[in-house]
Amino acid sequence: MGSIKSGTKRYRQINWAFFCAGFVTFITLYDVQPLLPVFTREFGVSAMFASLPLSVTSCALAISMLFAGTISETLGRKTVMVASLVTTSVLAYLTSHTQSLEQLVAVRFLQGIALAGLPAVALAYLSEEIAPASLTSAIGLYISGNAIGGMTGRIFTATMAEATSWRTALAIIGAVCLVLSLYFAKSLPPSENFKKRPFAARYLFSSLYRQLQDPGLISLYGISFLIMGSFVTLYNYITFRLLSAPYHLPASLVSLIFLVYMLGSFSSSMIGVQVERFGRGRMLFLTIGTMVVGALFTVSRDLGTIVTGIAIFTCGFFGAHAIASSWVGSRAKTARAQAASLYLFFYYLGSSVSGTVGGVFWTSFGWQGVVLLILGLLGAGLVLLKFLTSCAESDCPARSAVATLDVLRS
Repeated sequence: MGSIKSGTKRYRQINWAFFCAGFVTFITLYDVQPLLPVFTREFGVSAMFASLPLSVTSCALAISMLFAGTISETLGRKTVMVASLVTTSVLAYLTSHTQSLEQLVAVRFLQGIALAGLPAVALAYLSEEIAPASLTSAIGLYISGNAIGGMTGRIFTATMAEATSWRTALAIIGAVCLVLSLYFAKSLPPSENFKKRPFAARYLFSSLYRQLQDPGLISLYGISFLIMGSFVTLYNYITFRLLSAPYHLPASLVSLIFLVYMLGSFSSSMIGVQVERFGRGRMLFLTIGTMVVGALFTVSRDLGTIVTGIAIFTCGFFGAHAIASSWVGSRAKTARAQAASLYLFFYYLGSSVSGTVGGVFWTSFGWQGVVLLILGLLGAGLVLLKFLTSCAESDCPARSAVATLDVLRS
């Protein structure tokens, strides 16, 4: 465990660096999300295929993060994170030069691999360097950078696509992210509580297997899959709804719904105080429940009610993510980088799978179908949370993955 406490100069230095890193990660990952309707028109494909530039990146990111954590054990935390940010910034610029959906998907796939070095290793770095009492708030601030980056990328690309072209927007984002990546490289202090290990494939798979021995961690991985899947599904297809009848809103105006990310940023940074007061289990139940309420609001045909629902849903999501991710860091006793990698593997796998499946629900059943899918995901998340809290109360002994799945089925 680290010793850097909130309020110190070093704490602020680390937080600013990770705020920028989170910004780069999410602006490059989600800058194409508001462009999905544009891709359907430009490339002549369905909503499901238009979602591939986002889904394939999330899938490549999820798989690559399983290896990124172990690579950072050998090369060092900071080295891997810097390489990740610089490479993804360059690839973000290259997406602006793609001429077909196939080319765009291919570059975005490579971008997902490059992105993997930051999110998994970031949680491990923070868990090792930051004092336990300050960890949740530090992760919350890092997630705030994610929120603001995601918001900025979505609004900027939608507005620029309407004013000039989506290629110009992606080129500018790539250039800005490269500058921020170089700032991160210069300002982040080297790890102090980390010891390098020689790379060993056997260690990689054995450490991942050890994380799957803990039923509590498995529950957290499942929750990450479900809450992220529901979040991306909502934002992927709300643009299609608002661009079509009866609203027919311009893309630049629809993109303003992403301003509610500011509320998500606030909720994630403030959640640490509430967790200390009420406990992780209660606050995670409250935040997932908030997502359910927000999703139900969006069924309304009134535009103001829809936007309110999106805001409520977003606050709940960022709060839930901050709690669950910090819970993984504190519950994992060894190989925290691998534990974080597995959490984020399921997190982005949920984004990839549900984000694409949501296209089928949108095409077949409209917005009510999308909301039904989201409610199903969140309901499953609440079931896993009940198992997780009972596990935490009884300090569940380690069990095999198979035994845990048997418990969940019963």
